[in-house]
Amino acid sequence: MGCGTKEPKITQLCLAAIQRLMSHEVVSEAAAGNIINMLWQLMENSLEELKLLQTVLVLLTTNTVVHDEALSKAIVLCFRLHFTKDNITNNTAAATVRQVVTVVFERVVAEDERHKDIIDQPVAIQGNSNRRSVSTLKPCAKDAYMLFQDLCQLVNADAPYWLVGMTEMTRTFGLELLESVLNDFPQVFLQHQEFSFLLKERVCPLVIKLFSPNIKFRQGSSTSSSPAPVEKPYFPICMRLLRVVSVLIKQFYSLLVTECEIFLSLLVKFLDADKPQWLRAVAVESIHRLCVQPQLLRSFCQSYDMKQHSTKVFRDIVNALGSFIQSLFLVPSTGNASATPNQTGSNASGNTGSAQTNPGVLGMGGGATVLPAFEYRGTWIPILNVTVQGSAKATYLEMLDKVEPPTIPEGYAMSVAFHCLLDLVRGITTMIEGELGEAETLTQTTTETTSLPAQPSEQQDLQSVSDQSEKELVSRAVWEEMVNACWCGLLAALSLLLDASTDEAATENILKAELTMAALCGRLALVTSRDAFITAICKGSLPPHYALTVLNSTTAALSSKSYSIQGQNVQMISPSSESHQQVVAVGQPLALQPQGTVMLTSKNIQCMRTLLNLAHCHGAVLGTSWQLVLATLQHLVWILGLKPGVGGALKPGRAVEGPSTVLTTAVMTDLPVISNILSRLFESSQYLDDVSLHHLINALCSLSLEAMDMAYGNNKEPSLFAVAKLLETGLVNMHRIEILWRPLTGHLLEVCQHPNSRMREWGAEALTSLIKAGLTFSHDPPLSQNQRLQLLLLNPLKELSNISHPDIRIKQLECVLQILQSQGDSLGPGWPLVLGVMGAIRSDQGESLIRTAFQCLQLVVTDFLPTMPCTCLQIVVEVAGSFGLHNQELNISLTSIGLLWNISDYFFQRGEIIEKELNKEEALLQKQAEEKGVMLNRPFHPAPPFDCLWLCLYAKLGELCVDPRPAVRKSAGQTLFSTIGAHGTLLQHSTWHTVIWKVLFHLLDRVRESSTTADKEKIESGGGNILIHHSRDTAEKQWAETWVLTLAGVARIFNTRRYLLQPLGDFSHAWDVLLDHIQSAALSKNNEVSLAALKSFQEILQIVSPVRDSEKPDTPPAINVSVPVVVGTTTATSLGRSFMRTDSIGERIGRYNGSEPPVITDEIEDLNLWWAAWNSWYRIGSESTRPPITCDKLTFIPSQPFLTALIQIFPALYQHIKTGFSMDDLQKLGVILHGAVSVPISSDASPFILPSYTEAVLTSLQEAVLTALDVLQKAICVGSESMQIMYPAIFDQLLAFVEFSCKPPQYGQLETKHIANAKYNQIQLFAPAEWVALNYVPFAERSLEVVVDLYQKTACHKAVVTEKVLQNIIKTLRIPLSLKYSCPSESTWKLAVSSLLRVLSIGLPVARQHASSGKFDSMWPELANTFEDFLFTKSTPPDNLSIQEFQKNESIDVEVVQLISTEILPYANFIPKEFVGQIMTMLNKGSIHSQSSSFTEAEIDIRMREEFSKVCFETLLQFSFSNKVTTPQEGYISRMALSVLLKRSQDVLHRYIEDERLSGKCPLPRQQVTEIIFVLKAVSTLIDSLKKTQPENVDANTWAQVIALYPTLVECITCSSSEVCSALKEALVPFKDFMHPPASKVQNGES
Repeated sequence: MGCGTKEPKITQLCLAAIQRLMSHEVVSEAAAGNIINMLWQLMENSLEELKLLQTVLVLLTTNTVVHDEALSKAIVLCFRLHFTKDNITNNTAAATVRQVVTVVFERVVAEDERHKDIIDQPVAIQGNSNRRSVSTLKPCAKDAYMLFQDLCQLVNADAPYWLVGMTEMTRTFGLELLESVLNDFPQVFLQHQEFSFLLKERVCPLVIKLFSPNIKFRQGSSTSSSPAPVEKPYFPICMRLLRVVSVLIKQFYSLLVTECEIFLSLLVKFLDADKPQWLRAVAVESIHRLCVQPQLLRSFCQSYDMKQHSTKVFRDIVNALGSFIQSLFLVPSTGNASATPNQTGSNASGNTGSAQTNPGVLGMGGGATVLPAFEYRGTWIPILNVTVQGSAKATYLEMLDKVEPPTIPEGYAMSVAFHCLLDLVRGITTMIEGELGEAETLTQTTTETTSLPAQPSEQQDLQSVSDQSEKELVSRAVWEEMVNACWCGLLAALSLLLDASTDEAATENILKAELTMAALCGRLALVTSRDAFITAICKGSLPPHYALTVLNSTTAALSSKSYSIQGQNVQMISPSSESHQQVVAVGQPLALQPQGTVMLTSKNIQCMRTLLNLAHCHGAVLGTSWQLVLATLQHLVWILGLKPGVGGALKPGRAVEGPSTVLTTAVMTDLPVISNILSRLFESSQYLDDVSLHHLINALCSLSLEAMDMAYGNNKEPSLFAVAKLLETGLVNMHRIEILWRPLTGHLLEVCQHPNSRMREWGAEALTSLIKAGLTFSHDPPLSQNQRLQLLLLNPLKELSNISHPDIRIKQLECVLQILQSQGDSLGPGWPLVLGVMGAIRSDQGESLIRTAFQCLQLVVTDFLPTMPCTCLQIVVEVAGSFGLHNQELNISLTSIGLLWNISDYFFQRGEIIEKELNKEEALLQKQAEEKGVMLNRPFHPAPPFDCLWLCLYAKLGELCVDPRPAVRKSAGQTLFSTIGAHGTLLQHSTWHTVIWKVLFHLLDRVRESSTTADKEKIESGGGNILIHHSRDTAEKQWAETWVLTLAGVARIFNTRRYLLQPLGDFSHAWDVLLDHIQSAALSKNNEVSLAALKSFQEILQIVSPVRDSEKPDTPPAINVSVPVVVGTTTATSLGRSFMRTDSIGERIGRYNGSEPPVITDEIEDLNLWWAAWNSWYRIGSESTRPPITCDKLTFIPSQPFLTALIQIFPALYQHIKTGFSMDDLQKLGVILHGAVSVPISSDASPFILPSYTEAVLTSLQEAVLTALDVLQKAICVGSESMQIMYPAIFDQLLAFVEFSCKPPQYGQLETKHIANAKYNQIQLFAPAEWVALNYVPFAERSLEVVVDLYQKTACHKAVVTEKVLQNIIKTLRIPLSLKYSCPSESTWKLAVSSLLRVLSIGLPVARQHASSGKFDSMWPELANTFEDFLFTKSTPPDNLSIQEFQKNESIDVEVVQLISTEILPYANFIPKEFVGQIMTMLNKGSIHSQSSSFTEAEIDIRMREEFSKVCFETLLQFSFSNKVTTPQEGYISRMALSVLLKRSQDVLHRYIEDERLSGKCPLPRQQVTEIIFVLKAVSTLIDSLKKTQPENVDANTWAQVIALYPTLVECITCSSSEVCSALKEALVPFKDFMHPPASKVQNGES
C-alpha cells in the first residue's frame, strides 16, 4: 500500500521494510506475487528504480518462493529496467539480470542435490513441441528451462514464450547471458535431456546463423560484385559468439560432436587472410583456448580425424595456424598500419643492408631498444608478451564493452598464434608421454606378475593383460593419428618462426617445441616425422643454404609431400638469407672445395645446443636419425674449429686452416660448454639399448666414410669428428664391447688405411686407445677367463700389420708397448698376436718403426718370457731373429742377437718346465693331427719339441751368421757357438746329428760360398764418418773374418763335444767334411782365413788333451769302476789313441756287467781319422807352398804365420801316424818344408817378422821346420830298425837348408830383393808390396848345427855310412868355405869351419874304418878341394877388417892346418896317396905365401899370415922329416918343397939388396918390405924346425942350402928399414948353432 502511494519518501521506507521482511523469510508465495506486482507498477512509473532492483534481488535470493509466472515477471522487470535511459540504472539492472539468471540456475542445482538419491524413471520424450517435456521437470528446473529457452528466442530476435512483457532486448546482452549460463552450469545441461535438447536444437543453430556475416565477408572484396550487400561482421556479436562457441566446445563437446565440427571449421575459416584483422585476432584467441586442452584435442582427433569421411579437424586447426603465421609474414598487415606509424618497420628494412655487409652489428639501428621480434624478408613483427605459458588469457575476447572493432597492435595475432603452437605441442606431448609412461609401467608390472608362479587367479590376470594391450593399441592409434595430423603444420610453422625469430627466448621456445615433437615421434616410432623435426633443428644449427646432403635430401622428401589445407598448399618456406642475428663465429665450411667462409650466428649455436640436448636426452629414440644429428654436429664442430683430443673429446683447437676461423668472445666462452655437452652426449650412449647403440655406431661409421671420401686425394685437414666420437662411444660402452667391437674396429681399420695422414693418425689413435681400454677394463667375467674376448680385442691390432703406412705402424707398436707395460702378465693366448705384430715389421719400414718394435721385443724378452705359454717361445725366437736380419739399424741387429743369447739362457734355466709344457702341448697336437689324419707339421719334426726350440734358435743364429753386415755376422757367430757350447748338453743325443749337419755344416757351406764370391772392391767408409781399418776395407776381408769365426766355432764344438759326436753313426764322414772345410779355408787366398783354418786344424788335432771333468758325461751309477784315462803315447798300443773316452767305456762296462775288461774297438777308426787329417795337411801344405807359375803383382803368397802354423801342426799329427809313416810320406813332408822355407815375405810385413839383419835369430817358421825334423829324428831314433833308413833323407833335407846360407832359395820366378834394398812401403801405403827374401843365414847355421849334432849321433849308422852322408856334408860345407869372405854373413864360414872340424873329428875315424869297403873313396878328393878352397880362398877380406879380426881369422886357418897335422897326416897309410899329395902341395903353398897386394902400408907386416905360414911350414917340415915316411916318394915331395922354399928365399933377398942399393935414401915400396920380412921370418922358422927334427931325417943338401943363405943375409944389414932389421936379427940369431969348431969327422954331408 505504501508503495502504491507512489510517494518517493514513503516508497523508499516501504521498500526497505519489505526487504527486511524478505530477509527474514516471512514472505509467503502469494505475498511474493503481490510484492512483484507492486514492484512492477513502480517500475512502470519509473520510481525508485535502483531500490526496485535491490528488492527483486533480495526477494529472489533469500528463498525459493518466487517461481513460475511471478519469477518470469520479476525477471522481465529487471530486463525492462536495463533498457532505461539512465546509465546507472542500466548497469545495475544488467548486473541484477545476470545475478537473477544465475540464481535461477543455482536453484536447479540445489534441487538436483536434494533429489539425487531418488532415481527418476526418465519419461519417454514425445513430440517436438517447444514446450514439450517441461512437465517432466521439477519446478526449479522448469523455471530455468523456460528462462534459457526464452533467452535463445530473444537472441534470435523472436518473441519469448515465458518472459511476457519484454519490450526490447540486445543480442550482445543475450549472448553474454547465454555464455554465462553455459559456462557456469554445464552439469544442468548435461544431466537433463531437456536442456541438452535445447542446446542442440536452439543454441547451435542460433550460433551458426549469427556467424553467417563473418563467413561470407571477404575483406577487400568489392560490394558491387555480389547482388545483395553483404552484412559486415559486427565485432561485439562476433566476439561474443566466439566466446559461446568456446564454451560449447569446452563443456558440451561430447553432446555436440557434429555441431562442434562445424564450429571448428568456422574458426579455422576465420583465420583466413581475407578476414578482418580483428576477426582473425579473436579467432586465434579462441583457438588458443582450445590448444591448452590436450584432452579436448585428443577427442577431436578421435572423433573427426580418425573417422572416415569426416573433416580432419585437428589437422586443419594446426595447418590453419601455420598458414595464419605464414600469411602474417607474406601479407603486409594493413589493418593496423595507421595505429603505429611504421617507424620500426622502416627502421628494420632500412638496416638490412648494413646488417648484411657488417656481420656482427645488430640488425636494429638508430639506438632503438631491441624488441623481441620475428623478422622475415623485410617483414618485422614484434613479439608481445600475451599470455602465461599453458593458459589462454585472451585480450580481445574479453572486450565486452567495445562496440567498434579495436585496433590490434602489430604482432599481437602472431604472438597468440605462436603461443597456440607452443601450448599445442606442450599439451600433446605431455599428455601422450604421460600416458605412454603409464602404459609402459603397467606392462612392466603385468609382465612381472605374470612371470610369477601360477596363481589361482591366473585366468583373470591374463584376461586383464589382454584387455590392457588392446587398450594400449587403441591409445597408440590415437597418439599416432594425433602426431601424424599435426606434425606437418607444426613443422612448417615452427621452421618459419625459427628462421624469423630474433629473440633468444622465442628461439628457445621454438627449439624446445621441435625437440619435444622429435622425441615424441621417436618414441612412437614415426620415422618420417621424427626425421623432419630433427632436420629442422639441424638446418637451424647450420648457416643458411649450407650444403649438407643428408639434410637436403630429407627436406626434399618432405617438400615433395605438400600438405593441403582446404585446398591450399602449405609450402615449407625456405629459410631467408638475410637474418639480423648476431654473427658469433666465422669458419670454413666442411666441403671438398670450401668456397670462402661461412658465418655462425648465435641462433645457430642455440640450435646446436638443442640438437645436443635432443641427442643426449632422447638418443634412444633417434634410430636412423643419428645420421642427421651427427652429420650436423660434425659440420658445426668443423666450423667452430673444435679438434679431437685425448679419448676423442673435442677441444677448442687452433683452426688448422689458418686465420679463416674467427670466434667472438661470446662463442669462445660457450665452446668449452659445447664440447663438454658433446662429450657427455657420447658418454650417455652407455645408457642406450643395444639397438640404439648400433644405430649410433652405424651413423658414425657412415659419417666417417663421408669424411674419408672427402679427404681422398688431398692432404687438407680432414673432419675427425666421427672417428673421435666412435672412440668415445667405444670407451664408454666397454661393458658390452662385444656387440659393437666388430663394426667399430672394422671401420677404424679402414680409416687407418686412408691416404690422408691426419685421418690415418686418428684412426690409429682411436683403434689403439680402444684396444688398450678394452684390455684394461675389468670385464665380467675377467679376460683371463674369457679368451675369446681377449683375442677379439687384440685382433684389430694384428690387422694393423697389413697397413703399410709407417705412422700407423708406429702407433700400433706404441700400443703394443703400452699393452706390454700394463697387461703383459695376463696376455696368455694373446701372445702370438702381439708377437706377430712385432714380427711383421719389415726392413724397409724405416728406422723409428723398427726401433719401437724392437723396444717391445726387448721388454718381452726381459720381463715376460716366464709368463707366456711355452708354445710362443718359438715365435719369440723367430721375431728376435727377424730383427737381427733388419738392415736398417745395426745396433738393433746386434742387440737382437744379444736377446737371442738371453733367450737361450732362459731356455737353459727353465729347461725342465719348458720341456714338460711343450711335451704336453705336443701330445695334444699329435692327437689332433691323428684325428684329422694328417702329419704333424713343425720344423725339425722328429726331434723332441724342446730340442726343436733349440734348433730354431740355432737356425736363426745361423741365418744371422751370413748376414750382409760384418758386425752382425761376428756377433751372431760368437753367440751361436757360445750357446751351443754352453747349453748344448741339454740336447738329446740324436739331435746333435741335426745340429752338426743342418746347422753347423750348412752354415759353413754358406759362409764358404759367400766368402769366395765376396767383392774385392774397396769400401771407403763404414757409413757416416766411421773410418774402416785397412784390414776390413773390402767385403772379402769382412767375410774372411766371418769365415774365421765360423770355422773356429765348429772346430771348437768338434773338439769339446767329441765324446757326444763320436758315437753318432757318421762321425768319420762329418770329420771328412770338416777337414774339407778346413782345407778350403786354409787354401783360400786370404791370410787371415788360412791362418785361422790352421788354428782350427790344430784345435781338432789337440784332442790329445783328456776330457775335462766339467764335460764328462756321468758314468752309469750302477757300476763303480774307476775309469782309466790314459794320456800320452807310452801305452802298449802305440796306435795314436790319446785317451779312452769315458762315455764309451761306461757303455761297455754296462754291457759286460763288469765281468770282463773293456775291449776298445774303435782304435782303427780313430787311426783312419788321423790319416784323413794327414792327407788334408799334405794337401794344404803342397798347395800353399807350391811356387806360382806366373809372377805378377797380385800373386798370392802365403804368410809367414800361416806357414809357421802349418808346420807346427805336423809334430802333433805325426805322433798319431808315425807307425805308418813311410819314406814316401817323408818325401812329401820334405817338399812341403822346403817350399815353406822358400816363401818370401812381403816388404810390408818384413819389419814385423824379420829381426834386424845383424841379429842372428830364426823366424818362427824356420824354428817350426827344424822342430818338425827334430821330432822326426827323435822318433826314428827310438823307432824300429826299419825306420832308421830315413836318416839320410833327413840329412839331405837339413843340408839343403844349410846351402841357403850362401844361396837363398828361389820361389818360382818371383823376384825377391835383398832385405836391405827393399823399401818399407810406409809412405806409399797402398803401393803394391815387394817381396823380400828372408835372411836365411841364422836358419842355415842352425840347420848346420843340427846336422853336426845328428851326425855325432848317427855317424856309425849303416844307412848313414852307405848313403855317403859325410861326403854330402863336406860337399855342402865346401860352398860357404870356398866363399869365405864373400859369404853373406861372416859367421857362416866360421861356423862352417868349426862344423867341418867337428864332423871330421867324428867322421874320419869312421872313414878310416871303412877304408877297405871303398864307401868313402869319393869323399877324399871332395875334402881336399874343400881345404884348398878354404885355405886359399879367392875372396878378399873386406877393407875395414880390424887387426884383431884378422888375427882371429888367421887362428881359424891355423886350426885347420893343425887338424890336418893331427887327424890326417899321421894316418897317411889309410888314406889315398893322391889325397896326401894334395895336402902336401897345399901346405907348401901355405908356407910361402905371397903377400896380397891390397894392404895398406901400415898393416903390411900383419897381413902376411905369418902364423899360418909358420904352421904350414912347421907341419910341412915335420912331415917332411918324419921318420915314418914310408915311401921315398913322400920324402921326395917334402924335400922338393924345401928346396923350392929356400931357393925362393934366396931370390927375394937378392932382389931386396939390389933395390935397396938403387933406392938410396928413398924407402922401398911397402909390399917389398913386407915380403922381405916374411922371407926372413920363414928362414928363422925353417932353422928352428930343422933343429927340432931328427938329424937323420934331414938331407945334407938341405943344410947346404940353408947355410948358403948366410952371406946373403949379412948383406942385408945395411938396409935402412927398422922392421927389416928386427926380422933380420931374428933370422941371424939361429945361425949361431952352426958356428962350432970344425969337426974332424964329417957327418951327414958337407961341412
